[in-house]
Amino acid sequence: MTDILDLPFDVTPDPDEFIKAAMEWHFNPETGSPFWLRKAETLDFDPRADVKSHHDLWLFPNVTNELRDVPARDLLPRAYGIGDVLGVFESGGTTGAPKRVLCTKDWMAKLLDWSCANLDLFGFPQDADWLGVLPTGPHIVGELFRRSAAARGGLGFTIDLDPRWVKKVIAQGRQREADAYAEHLIDQLEFVLRTQPIGVLTITPPLLERLARRPELVDLVNDKVKAIRWGGTQLDQDTRDVYKNDIFPDVTLYGHYGSTMILGIAGERAGLTDDDPCVFDTFSPYVTFAVIDPKARRPVPYGERGQVVMNHVSKALFLPNNLERDLATRIEPLPGKVGDAVAGIAPVTRFEEEEVIEGVY
Repeated sequence: MTDILDLPFDVTPDPDEFIKAAMEWHFNPETGSPFWLRKAETLDFDPRADVKSHHDLWLFPNVTNELRDVPARDLLPRAYGIGDVLGVFESGGTTGAPKRVLCTKDWMAKLLDWSCANLDLFGFPQDADWLGVLPTGPHIVGELFRRSAAARGGLGFTIDLDPRWVKKVIAQGRQREADAYAEHLIDQLEFVLRTQPIGVLTITPPLLERLARRPELVDLVNDKVKAIRWGGTQLDQDTRDVYKNDIFPDVTLYGHYGSTMILGIAGERAGLTDDDPCVFDTFSPYVTFAVIDPKARRPVPYGERGQVVMNHVSKALFLPNNLERDLATRIEPLPGKVGDAVAGIAPVTRFEEEEVIEGVY
């Protein structure tokens, strides 16, 4: 029954059969994780009997905050061994202590295949070296960056970005210190870009803006870089248009939107016009979004804005109904996919009683 969980990335399973198989996997005492087997005892329904569709995921509570304290080993489904684990990864710590999840090797391989297929749609080069200014350390985006570069035949150069430090100094009113740190990152980027044949640049919008203020760096990017992958914070439509049409006219610009709590990213939809917003599609049905009215706890109509709820359902992890800090416009998914596509990502001003600070990531 659970074979459907092992399909290749480019074979979309029947969404309801997929959900039923995932419930069998995560709530069977022989295969489920200690965390979810304990949690099942507190639920007023039986996931293996009562959860039969993607819509039924709404039955589950949002347990994401519990991941700040749960022993990471308890999140690993019993059918896996420690040797199957790629690593322990943490959320950005935007609001409170970071949350932790485990990523298995098989999930990362599937995610990487899907992500690379998206990059191919945008003409990302093969055999090019990559430069990333992004969080490494406990954040999954750094792992995905390194593996993406290697999978496409390139070397991955990284400049470590500590988003927690930047947000901390901004919260303390030390904006000048935050600015100095951001410029320090751009200085390091320049050194790598001048000395290495970089073909792909991964960077956050606030840092790309700083890069664009240095004409000599703009020339370097236009001379060497074939594609820029941006993510981590919002990029408004007007700025995106200026980059595409005026500053980096011959460089592919591609966005992604992700979270460690979904063990991955959503990718920019290909084939849209310059007048269309940047739409992000998930790796459905493994990762799905819903754009909701958080008070009514139901989806807003297509085209309207609401708060993003994320689900991850795979053999590696089950994490439903994670209410994110982001607002988005609800967009219809691609044919045959479940969940929502999103556009116009922007953070709420306060989340879980704390001010949301974007900083450089």
